Amino acid sequence: MCNDIECILYSPEQLAAKVAELAASITRDYRGKRPILVGILKGSFIFMSDLVRRINLPCEVDFLSVSSYGMESVSSGSVRLLKDLDTDIRGRDILLIEDILDSGMTLSYIMSVIETSRPASVAICTLFDKPERRRVPVEARYSGFLIPDEFIVGYGLDFAGQYRNLPYVGVLKRSIYEE
Repeated sequence: MCNDIECILYSPEQLAAKVAELAASITRDYRGKRPILVGILKGSFIFMSDLVRRINLPCEVDFLSVSSYGMESVSSGSVRLLKDLDTDIRGRDILLIEDILDSGMTLSYIMSVIETSRPASVAICTLFDKPERRRVPVEARYSGFLIPDEFIVGYGLDFAGQYRNLPYVGVLKRSIYEE
């Protein structure tokens, strides 16, 4: 598996430091509130797990599952909701936790679904932001790393269901996903 990685972009230590920084900002900004952190499955589960443990305020956790990539290396543009929220979010502060924000199509779709439930607020926290790939105007309130237009894996990010368990984030060799 490691032989499929062209280079490591972020070490486990760099990831941990960025998660701590994001958690401190969220703790400060949501002080006095009880937000619901909504993880976008499956890619966000490792990031969200680490993030939640660093947030120092009462919060709830829920998950959405959507599909837009399938077995491809680029989004199909068609987003399907696979698992909806279990929590009533009306009047609540919602923080969407996403692994990577690139085209914005998935998060735009999710925002439209969430807003129909009339929450008090909705914001986005993403570990990785790839603005040069943006196709719709979506901005994250909390953004970890601005990344180049490379296909990255590890720390929850996958290609065809693999590589999520890498403790670092690396660039996947083109030969793997362009076969």
